[in-house]
Amino acid sequence: MKKWLIILLIAISGRSLFAQSTTAVRPVIDSVKAKWGKVKNVNGTAMVSSNNIIENIALSNEYSLLVRAIADAGLTETFKSKGPITFFAPTNKAFENLPAGELDTLLKPSHKFDLSYLITSHAVVGRLSVKDIQKKITSNNGEASFLTIAGTKLTAKIDVNRNIVLIDDNGGQCIISKFDIQQSNGMLHIINAVLVPKTKNI
Repeated sequence: MKKWLIILLIAISGRSLFAQSTTAVRPVIDSVKAKWGKVKNVNGTAMVSSNNIIENIALSNEYSLLVRAIADAGLTETFKSKGPITFFAPTNKAFENLPAGELDTLLKPSHKFDLSYLITSHAVVGRLSVKDIQKKITSNNGEASFLTIAGTKLTAKIDVNRNIVLIDDNGGQCIISKFDIQQSNGMLHIINAVLVPKTKNI
């Protein structure tokens, strides 16, 4: 009888301690959430909504070429600004899939304007979620157009696999592979190809 009483007391005590521990930890978790905002895992990198676009893409090596391109184009402060900006961000692999020598040419100081034009052709004023893009596609008979900061046009469609496809002025296409990554100054979507504006010889 004593043995069962001891076991019961230990069990009750353990539950009490666990409840107290959970109660003590919860304010810490709430404090972290309040500081960081929403956290989204993007290919192993935790991007937080309290960061701006530059701060978040700089966290991952997958966007090192993009970060460099933005810096070389003199656009770092633009993508740190209050915004809001919706940015379709190409991965390193997307840049590496450009024609041979094209990226090296773009990164030369003499091509700073062309590089700036290319990068801003991936940015739209406002905070657009995938739901917003889908809604506009649906309301426009399967196709929606967006004006970029560069003044170029992006066309959005939904393919047979329900992916959102972006089409540049040259007819080049990319898929939004990761979406709705909230930023303090806008929205980030990851794309699998670089969008090349038509009116510039790059």
